[in-house]
Amino acid sequence: MAGLVTDWIRVPVGEDASRWTTRGGCRRVLLVVHNVTSATRLLDVVPLFRDDLRIQLLAACTGSSPFSAGVAELLSSLGVPVLPWEQARKTPVDLALSASFGGELADFQGKLVVLSHGTGYNKTLATPNTEHRTPNTEHRTPNAPHAPVFGLAPEWLLSDGIPLARAMVLSHPEQLGRLREACPEAAPTAVLGGDPCFDRILAALPHRERHRRAFDVRPGQRLIVLNSTWNPQSLFGDAGTDDPLPWLLDRLTAELPVDDYRVAAVLHPNIWHGHGPGQVRLWLDRAERAGLILIDPLDSWRQALIAADAVIGDFGSVSYYAAALGTPVLLGTASDEVLGAGSPVAAFVREAPRLALDSPLLPQLNRLLTDHQPLDAPGKLTTSSPGEAAGLLRSLFYEVMGLPEPTEPALLDLLPLPAYRPPIRTVPLRVRTRPGPRPHEVTIERVTEGRYGPSGPGSDHLAVHEDTLDQGLLGLADAILRHGEADDPRIGPPREWAAATLARYPNCSLAAFVSGPDTCEVLLRDRGFVRLTSRTLDPAAAASALFARWNGAAVPRPLRPLRPLPPTELTVRTGGASHPVLVSPVP
Repeated sequence: MAGLVTDWIRVPVGEDASRWTTRGGCRRVLLVVHNVTSATRLLDVVPLFRDDLRIQLLAACTGSSPFSAGVAELLSSLGVPVLPWEQARKTPVDLALSASFGGELADFQGKLVVLSHGTGYNKTLATPNTEHRTPNTEHRTPNAPHAPVFGLAPEWLLSDGIPLARAMVLSHPEQLGRLREACPEAAPTAVLGGDPCFDRILAALPHRERHRRAFDVRPGQRLIVLNSTWNPQSLFGDAGTDDPLPWLLDRLTAELPVDDYRVAAVLHPNIWHGHGPGQVRLWLDRAERAGLILIDPLDSWRQALIAADAVIGDFGSVSYYAAALGTPVLLGTASDEVLGAGSPVAAFVREAPRLALDSPLLPQLNRLLTDHQPLDAPGKLTTSSPGEAAGLLRSLFYEVMGLPEPTEPALLDLLPLPAYRPPIRTVPLRVRTRPGPRPHEVTIERVTEGRYGPSGPGSDHLAVHEDTLDQGLLGLADAILRHGEADDPRIGPPREWAAATLARYPNCSLAAFVSGPDTCEVLLRDRGFVRLTSRTLDPAAAASALFARWNGAAVPRPLRPLRPLPPTELTVRTGGASHPVLVSPVP
């Protein structure tokens, strides 16, 4: 496979490994990687071997998945020896861990343990390539309306009528019931081991506000997570007569007020690596420029779920995890063609509310958030042992190896805080403002364009980022924005940049340099240079509020020489909150 090792390694395994290996008496644990998706579950359990000098981790890729891109880079970042597949099949190991049934799993010289790489076993898949093993198909129902459920049918579980795995990890007894029905020969291998992925989410829930701040979700804002699994029937797919994605991307970025909503997208790794990360970013380019947070499929999707107020998703595991957390989920597509009819996800799809493509999005989101009643089943059926997967799985792994467990507690890694992701919107913003009942109050609503809003009473102005792709709009802007470091020598000091900007664009009344998450330095034509500070409001929104207060409808535009603004505090109201903004003149 391109990008993966082809030459047999000599250390720490190989014909003459004992000559070169420093610790040659270790038990060998092989991570069997099918694709990036399955590797994510293996990464969850790698920490269960921490601090054990008796264990040597190895890795290999089966080469059997059509989604091979990204695997080499992931294995490289893992930092353990990677064996070519042929060497992996012939190297004796004490434990082989897989999170998929793809590849020639019957050929290992070691005991195999298989984990699920999603929320249990729900999706159907066509009969696998069985060139290298003989499947047992006597339990298949002729002319069944659905293909077998992946991971629960004899086609994957048996080789010559014998279970492939020494242990098959299930997260809930519900799965065991379906396994007994579909493939009773494999039922004795089932072990209830919890869900390490979900346990890591549960452990991070107390820090939800930190994760929200990492995604720059401010007081009064709601984070909407757009989620899609892979395949043509998914939310990101284009099967059927209705392709919801173009409509949804347009509405998410143009209809939702940017100070009331943050939007993030969590896409299945098979979308990223099937179409290519560069292609995905090209497809979502305008949405990103409008403020969409595109979540890396490995690093931060769980943190995004923790921070979310609502999810617009489909029949994938991520949407089901969201429902298990009690988060409102609106299904953008609800195809059941790829789901086992008796699976929990199929039941969830039948119950969850649906997105209506013939209605505005904002009222649907408001109803979803206002009327939400958590579904009971997802929270109960995701795992029967919440918080216990680490102990259950480590005990299983060491039992299979015939090795005493370490005395220290079995612990999974904590989810790290994501990098801070403030929005830098380079698409033009249409801003509607109106004065409040008190002299220093302003109500503001910003949208990325005017097709769906804002509407109602008030005055409009156009705020344009200096990095807008359509540079012609800068000549029409009432306010021009810039994000950067105040000491960036390429741009120059904020005051100099602002003065040059107003000189270059005579129709512009305000130039605002956003230099931090709570700070903005502004030159207002005829009013001088000020610093705006707010711990809760986007500084760019504070700049538009200042424009409205002293240059918009609230106060007539001055026609006389410079009259510096006095120190004052504005109260800026957005849809969900009120924000104090300190206005400090800068000498």
